[in-house]
Amino acid sequence: MTTTLRPTGPEERDADGTRSRAYAICVNGRPVGEVRLAARWSEVLPTGRVERLTVEAAYRGRGRATVAALAAEEVLRTWGCRRIEVRVPAGSEAALGLARALGYTETGQDLGKRLAAEPAAGPVPAPPAGAAFHALTGAEFAAWRERDRIARIRCFTAQGLSPEAAAERAGARYARLLPQGPATPGAALRALHLDGTPAGTLWAQTAPPAAGAGSGRPADGPDARVHAVEVAEEYRRRGFGRLLLAEAERLCRAAGGRSLALALPAGDTPALRLATALGYRAGRRLFAKPLL
Repeated sequence: MTTTLRPTGPEERDADGTRSRAYAICVNGRPVGEVRLAARWSEVLPTGRVERLTVEAAYRGRGRATVAALAAEEVLRTWGCRRIEVRVPAGSEAALGLARALGYTETGQDLGKRLAAEPAAGPVPAPPAGAAFHALTGAEFAAWRERDRIARIRCFTAQGLSPEAAAERAGARYARLLPQGPATPGAALRALHLDGTPAGTLWAQTAPPAAGAGSGRPADGPDARVHAVEVAEEYRRRGFGRLLLAEAERLCRAAGGRSLALALPAGDTPALRLATALGYRAGRRLFAKPLL
């Protein structure tokens, strides 16, 4: 039996240069599943994504998903992509096994939490005397962004990107999510001070980016997202990470949201332990590999 991909519609292009297309997975011409692919424009490292890959239950366990995944890689190569990323549901052992078998490396994971209408008493301690949050000022924003950019580049290079590609991706991230800096609608940038001394920062997004930014919330996606939590070295292991995430939850509720997502890089065990203790649960695991 022959497994092939057949387009189910025309290619789509977004204002930011993202291209995407859906395909049927066919066995001897009969549709038995689907694949949706997307590619993000980049001067340094064009990157493709497998956004969806499903096979009908009756055809699973026969290598159809493997052939479809390899065919998807070939499509993305013809689009000029040199890297591919996939997002795998945390509980899908078959999909996780397929990603590993095809040479993908785990780069991170998404976690999520459903928020009650009111915060529950529990693992988040009361703020210590002298602790206060405030919105980042212009000068604070510039300093924070440079620290976050350096940290983001370090994270991307650890995932296998070149320094040039990592810097480009970090810059594109701010252009997409913070086009107006701290005044970007839906962006929440907060500094945590203790007796006037900076102790940490929070970057959360309580509303999707503007239309055309290529990162709107899916219909079944979270209402808000935590993009970055930073605790100053001298204040770590003192509960300030919990305070910053509690502030993110408060901001989410204030904006009318009831679910919050948190992205963590692979291998950040302390952050994963903290998020799990606060009620976050695994959602998707992120994998990537170069397209040679």
